[in-house]
Amino acid sequence: MAQSIYTVKQVNAYIKNMFTQDYMLNRIYVKGEVSNCKYHTSGHIYFSLKDESGTIACVMFAGQRGGLSFRLSDGQQVVVLGGVNVYERSGSYQLYAREIRPDGDGALYERFQMLKKELEEMGMFAPEYKKPIPEYASRIGVVTAPTGAAVRDIMNIAARRNPYVQLILYPAKVQGEGAKESIVRGIRMLEAAQVDVMIVGRGGGSIEDLWAFNEEEVARAIFDCQIPIISAVGHETDTTIADYAADLRAPTPSAAAELAVYDYRQTQMRMQEYGLSLNRLLTQKVTMNRLRLKECQTKLKYLHPRYKLQVHRQRLDDLEDRLRKQMERRLTDSRHRLALYMEAMKGLSPIQKLNQGYSYVEGRDKTVIKSIKQVQPGDSLSVYVTDGVIHGTVTDRQKEER
Repeated sequence: MAQSIYTVKQVNAYIKNMFTQDYMLNRIYVKGEVSNCKYHTSGHIYFSLKDESGTIACVMFAGQRGGLSFRLSDGQQVVVLGGVNVYERSGSYQLYAREIRPDGDGALYERFQMLKKELEEMGMFAPEYKKPIPEYASRIGVVTAPTGAAVRDIMNIAARRNPYVQLILYPAKVQGEGAKESIVRGIRMLEAAQVDVMIVGRGGGSIEDLWAFNEEEVARAIFDCQIPIISAVGHETDTTIADYAADLRAPTPSAAAELAVYDYRQTQMRMQEYGLSLNRLLTQKVTMNRLRLKECQTKLKYLHPRYKLQVHRQRLDDLEDRLRKQMERRLTDSRHRLALYMEAMKGLSPIQKLNQGYSYVEGRDKTVIKSIKQVQPGDSLSVYVTDGVIHGTVTDRQKEER
């Protein structure tokens, strides 16, 4: 009879199918101590659960991390909800975690989840109801224990970031009997004091220590408060109902102080930069205006009426000099021409003729005698010669043939 031979893959697949068909193994709660915990860069968490009798390998994939409200670490006692299945590649079975909560806190955790769901359905965690945190708060209210690291951290950071901010502390009871009532009174009193922003929180602790911040009365007081509230409960891995109801969640009280108190030094540095920039711009502006003023002064100097008058006067002086020179040149030319005319006229001058032996004869009525026909014997004549006049009478006349 031939024997059936199976491959490793077939055997692992068969065993995995058996696990898949087992309803109990698909949804099972397993408690134990965490060991070999490793947060992978992919976001998956690999760890083991162990007790006094054995160990089981576990993995929580990145997509299931919403079921973990704290940071997992070795030595913690936890309850894991998940399904057991086979990893075919290695042929080993492991627990695929979907939800992890601390062991011993099961009842409180269930209350936490129920209240969270109820308040969320009522809209108390809706983002549209969140009030903005003022950027420049001058009066900050703090609801926390009067002693402890939380209030010291807030005071130190506030003093470092802005020494002018005023902190108003309401010394509240933050755990145990009467804690929720004390926190609610603190919120209402600081709201009546009209602070700019409020920090409500405490240092870290177990779920029992933080439970006052999971009470419905505290959540409603935070939601109803007209002053913006920053929750600062525990450490980064601790999340409470107060964190969901607050306008802003800070992972630690120190971080809450960083968010509430504006860094005064930044403003100082920015103002110094603005001052330097303003001085530089003013210096450039003054320099440019001085250059423009010099240009305007030079331009005004050329456009000033006094300068124009000086220019016109100088031009008139030049024109006067030119006119004088032209007149002198004209006079010189006229004198020269006159001298030429005089020389030319000398030959035509009667006086010049008289000097050459000729004479000029006038009759009694000052008529120039040019012909014998103009006189008769006995007429009086005036004969003009070079040095005088000769008066005589015509005794005879004789015509000459030419």
